[in-house]
Amino acid sequence: MARNQTVSETKLRKILESNIKLKQQLDISRIPVSEASRSLIEYCQTNTDLMIPSIWGNRHPDPFAEPANGCGGSCLVM
Repeated sequence: MARNQTVSETKLRKILESNIKLKQQLDISRIPVSEASRSLIEYCQTNTDLMIPSIWGNRHPDPFAEPANGCGGSCLVM
């Protein structure tokens, strides 16, 4: 009988913990998808992204370009 009681108590504790987590998720503020997508489009149109040169022009200097004088193309990594 004692074992059944501890199993039941464990199940009850898990259910109560789950209930608390669900209540916390209810408190998270949410916005409609249409509003979120509108906000994202507005952000993309007003902030420059130098990694998209077709929209914002060439990126000078390119922080990801390989150095021009580096090892002249003769370096190998093994």
